[in-house]
Amino acid sequence: MRWLVGWSSPAGGHLDGGAENAVHPVGAQLLWQDPDPLWAVGDWRPDEVRVVQADPATRLAVLGCCGATDGELRAALLSARGGAFRHLTTWPGSYTAVAQIGRRLTVIGDLAGTLPVFHTPWQRGTAFATAALPLADLVEAPLDVTHLAALLACPDTPEALGDGTPYSGVRRVPPGHALILREGALETVGYEPTASLAVAAAQMDAEQALEGIRESLVNAVRTRLAAPRHAPGAETDQGPVPGMGPADRRAARGAPAPGIGADLSGGSASATLALLAAGLPGAPGTLFGHGTGGGERLLAVTFNDLTAGPAREAELERARALAADPRLHHVVVAAGEEVLPYSGLDTVFLTDEPGPALVSVARDRRRLLAGGADHLVGHGARQVLDAHPARLADLLLVRQRRRLIRPMTALAKSAGPSGPSFLAPFTVYRAARRLARTSYREGIQEAAGRLLQHRAAGNGTTPNGGAVDASLAALAWCRPGPAARWLTGEALAEVSARLQESAARPATAERPGERRAGAVLARAAADHRVFQQASEIRGQRLHAPFFDNQVVRACRALPESVRVRPGARPSVLRGVLAGSGIHELPAGWGATSQDAQAAAARTGLRSAVDDLVRLFETPLLADAGLVDARVVRRALRSAAEGRAVPLDGLAELVSTELWLRRLLARRGSCWTGAAARQRAVAEGVPRSLSR
Repeated sequence: MRWLVGWSSPAGGHLDGGAENAVHPVGAQLLWQDPDPLWAVGDWRPDEVRVVQADPATRLAVLGCCGATDGELRAALLSARGGAFRHLTTWPGSYTAVAQIGRRLTVIGDLAGTLPVFHTPWQRGTAFATAALPLADLVEAPLDVTHLAALLACPDTPEALGDGTPYSGVRRVPPGHALILREGALETVGYEPTASLAVAAAQMDAEQALEGIRESLVNAVRTRLAAPRHAPGAETDQGPVPGMGPADRRAARGAPAPGIGADLSGGSASATLALLAAGLPGAPGTLFGHGTGGGERLLAVTFNDLTAGPAREAELERARALAADPRLHHVVVAAGEEVLPYSGLDTVFLTDEPGPALVSVARDRRRLLAGGADHLVGHGARQVLDAHPARLADLLLVRQRRRLIRPMTALAKSAGPSGPSFLAPFTVYRAARRLARTSYREGIQEAAGRLLQHRAAGNGTTPNGGAVDASLAALAWCRPGPAARWLTGEALAEVSARLQESAARPATAERPGERRAGAVLARAAADHRVFQQASEIRGQRLHAPFFDNQVVRACRALPESVRVRPGARPSVLRGVLAGSGIHELPAGWGATSQDAQAAAARTGLRSAVDDLVRLFETPLLADAGLVDARVVRRALRSAAEGRAVPLDGLAELVSTELWLRRLLARRGSCWTGAAARQRAVAEGVPRSLSR
């Protein structure tokens, strides 16, 4: 895990107030010293850590993949003296920026939330980091069981989660905000002018928006290709290390190949990134030459799940057609029962928080190990490009009823012969109109009431309900998650109380579709971060350009009338590729892989059901009062028998139980020094969980 940590206090100085017994993060690289020190911790590459300085009290640190030149960083540092820091978030790439102007520190996260910033009180000041677990270690924070309940009950509802973390006292800076510290005192400030963005989106036509998305994606991919590449474990002081051939790559057990890789499995988004990377002039064909000048081709990986049936075979054929490009080297990773979901759970790493990715770590590592040292994934495309169903209410609010015709027609077709297709459009229209007429406060109070009455299972968690049922469930200001049906009444009551408190605060000015889309994006970004931490392979960097600030802003400018069209995401990505000169795409482009993933999840659960039932014989979740163990065991057996049970809800329960067990088994600390005890945050877990 790589993270950034710093400290600010009224008097400055070391974390414990004395140089002779100072506390330091383990494995840290000091970026600048007192009075407000800053460290980079972990296996950062040399090109991923840049510090520019105007004078001893004015400096800027940028960590991650950033497309700004050193000159642009220096110019931005001078501009930041006046307090204007939004321009620090406009460069291509994915990075965290920390600006120090005198005793004022500004720590800037990203718009989506893949690069969060955390903070906690410490020694009359504030400690901050880009990971929550080290701060929890620092202050010996106990576990926040209510936050875990909210994470299970309403995972994509900011009103329930707030700015909390699984550790009491460790807070999170919301996406699109910056943490400003002045001699230990903190302030959280938003840097994104949402109102002006909404006006710009209304004024921008579809062609302009599409061109903006194309340009931002090309810049995002180019930034990854332009950065120096390093072989895993090799010396990097002398610059890029030559690439390995196929034989060397096979011999490098446990390490990815140097060079650029991308997924061709997972949908049109990852394939778009692969084609863009292969099509950029001079890259990746000129990287890592072997003497012939031919260079190393982009490594295109297809994860062919042999257990998922014909859907995977169709995906494999599409991937082979795409990989006919001579600048792509196609690798098919065959997977059997040993890497099904819910396999290899004993190899789960401890992450900042639980997430569904924990149940598929063996599967993800198998796929990523076949990729390059820098690997592109299409995560986030669905959330930044697709129209959340609640945007139908937004169209009604701005009096664009005719824009609803096409999505309503598509929903009628999706109902099929098994449902009353002629009633589906009217049902959805009524739900959208009701949402448009429901105030923010009323919507939150309604959701709180449903939880209090233990009626979470009826709100959008019915499995296999089809597109119409899913749209109806999503047409709300707030809705329970798929795991809420298995929580105890006491846990739901605590989450309901949080929602009631949130409803009493000043109402948001956002429309329901904007609010819900932003919340879903933040949840997807948090899950992606868990995925990165859980499936981390030393020497490899995962890149998700769709989460970049530049790409998120470009996608937000897409008019809602374009978003709500059926097949909007594949259409936009097709337009992006056409604008880059790529016109020939195979049949079936844009087909979803969700059915194949669901089939693999059900097969994996059926294979591992005995182990999972044993996991919930004496679960920590039950000790905390969040679930009834008998109910969960019964649900696991029902899902293994093929009954209608929401698999994503079970994945959340299993991942949270695994995470709690890893937390309790943890020993040691992220900190060292004469004053630092070898403690772990697990020592602060309530006794009811430690048995």
